[in-house]
Amino acid sequence: MEQLISYFETIPSWHRSLILVGGITFFWILEGIVPLFNVPYKKWRHSVPNFFFTMTTIVVNFPLAFLLLKSSDWAVENQFGIINWLPEMPLWLYVLLGVMLLDLVGAYAAHWVEHKVKPLWMVHLVHHSDHNVDTTTANRHHPLESLIRYIFTLTGVLLVGAPIGIIMLYQSLSVVFSQFNHANIRLPKKVDNAISWFIVSPDMHKVHHHYQLPYTDSNYGNIFSIWDRLFGTYMYLDVKDIVYGVDTFPDEKENSSIKGLLKQPFHKYRRPTTEG
Repeated sequence: MEQLISYFETIPSWHRSLILVGGITFFWILEGIVPLFNVPYKKWRHSVPNFFFTMTTIVVNFPLAFLLLKSSDWAVENQFGIINWLPEMPLWLYVLLGVMLLDLVGAYAAHWVEHKVKPLWMVHLVHHSDHNVDTTTANRHHPLESLIRYIFTLTGVLLVGAPIGIIMLYQSLSVVFSQFNHANIRLPKKVDNAISWFIVSPDMHKVHHHYQLPYTDSNYGNIFSIWDRLFGTYMYLDVKDIVYGVDTFPDEKENSSIKGLLKQPFHKYRRPTTEG
């Protein structure tokens, strides 16, 4: 465990890039072998806006990364944050709690707020308006959302008091798990159900991408599913009943256009309907 944290303390940028590209490549291939939905869509064309927003996310986060480092160093030096206030514990438990708490603040809480605050929902809409969810959808976030998520992550770093090694481990896991649970892959039902008690499985997260409420406002987790179960936001829907997209923004052509997606947060809010 010490070697793992030591590695992530100084992980080279190209290693992080390899994790991102390697994850997409692996799940892209797996989608061709065991697809959840055999949808006849043009996969490469579909991926263009998603890859574009992957790049904008990198552009937004790269110059701000030093703030994470400075905040982490300050928290550790001043013994500030939740994991620094807890009794001494084994390193593995310290790391696990750090990653879980960062996931709670930086992913679950951020995601929940984006669904509950109307202007933030309009920004987050870019992610939900994908009509063919696959592993490339994981990084489909408007640049404004990348900034919003960064603010939540920075808040999590300060609240949790995590050292930089745990932060980099969390961010690497977050990338891979998001690619995993968005991937258009079919796991054996018993396997998917079993892992969904602790981590967010593909079938569990696909419910969140259903086009109507109340399912859209459920299953907010990214790595750990326990937050949805703990806070009562877990829902089940059979995958055969899932329809991707957002009911109030049904134009698939506009939702596949980079220009249209960049303008999406600035549309007038449209009240979603509830599946009845």
